[in-house]
Amino acid sequence: MDETFEREKRENIGRMGGARDLQDLALRFMRDSSAYKYTYNFNWMGLPIIQFPQDILAMQEIIWDVKPDLIVETGIARGGSLVFYASMLELLGGEGRVLGVDIDIRPHNRAAVEGHPMSRRIQMIQGSSTDDSTAEQVYAVARDYSRVLVSLDSNHMHEHVLRELELYSPLVKAGSYLVVFDTTIEDQPEDFQHGGPWNKHDNPKTAVREFLKKNDRFVVDRGIEDKLLITVTREGYLKCVRD
Repeated sequence: MDETFEREKRENIGRMGGARDLQDLALRFMRDSSAYKYTYNFNWMGLPIIQFPQDILAMQEIIWDVKPDLIVETGIARGGSLVFYASMLELLGGEGRVLGVDIDIRPHNRAAVEGHPMSRRIQMIQGSSTDDSTAEQVYAVARDYSRVLVSLDSNHMHEHVLRELELYSPLVKAGSYLVVFDTTIEDQPEDFQHGGPWNKHDNPKTAVREFLKKNDRFVVDRGIEDKLLITVTREGYLKCVRD
């Protein structure tokens, strides 16, 4: 590793994190591009992934560093992120798997995932991620794996996300991540249309903050959001620092 290069990179990231005008510009881009459903424009290996490219790249870096053998995702949508996670595990080798949870897996989305070349690494559970019965199914799968990474991207209401955090955070051990998407709902203007009942005062970030008040196993990895600038996951990249 080139230590000089890495040091300069860390310094640049730190400067960007403190550049208020640049941070505001990134938020404005996300706000203005949402009118065109910008994040709907991207596919991963043929399936819509519905994420900013920056967050996709961040997840790639996390997966490569953590090397999980199980990735749990709540909120499947059209299946692109399941395929993305599976393809990363394919690159890592081994028998890593992806477990997707959604309250409503549409038949055409299920068919697209099950017919994909990465499907052998993917398992899906239909049910609310906050129901005890669903969590029991997730834990039944997870007990066969030692290094779990969790991605929360379903219902963005405070109580729902907080319940997900409480249910699934025990799966994540030191060195791995618990990633909460769409925390940036709170960072947009009061009158911004978020596409759901969630809003500036009831969203994933408010849930993360409440969760962290009671759980000292996780810290916000601000270095990730600082280098991305454009990210829906501000204060949502949670690194587990102890078992």
